[in-house]
Amino acid sequence: MSKIQFQSHEDFLIESLKDPEEAAAYVSAVLEEEKPEPELLPLCLGHVAAALGGEGDHQWVKDFGASNKSQVVYEFAAWLDRLGLRLTVDVQYSEKFMADFREAQQDIENDDVVPFESIRRDV
Repeated sequence: MSKIQFQSHEDFLIESLKDPEEAAAYVSAVLEEEKPEPELLPLCLGHVAAALGGEGDHQWVKDFGASNKSQVVYEFAAWLDRLGLRLTVDVQYSEKFMADFREAQQDIENDDVVPFESIRRDV
């Protein structure tokens, strides 16, 4: 009889946050909470640190959570909201990624691309 392994919700969350776009969306969503709990932001940042960071990042989150800084961040986000602005987190793409992206855009503009229909699907 084989054993079925289950992944905890937190492990699943941390695994999904290894995608920087998912991590950015997660932090942005926490920053947009209408009635945020002070512990929510450090918890979120801890998940992101576990997914993307190292030991120094874990310590930074621990220090951040022990201070009153999350309340200041939420107050800043609320102030921006009153002005019609939003505090968000975005992915910082590498120079190589952006160069590849620009090259692909140029290929599309020059019609120098292979039609999708011509790609073999039986490989």
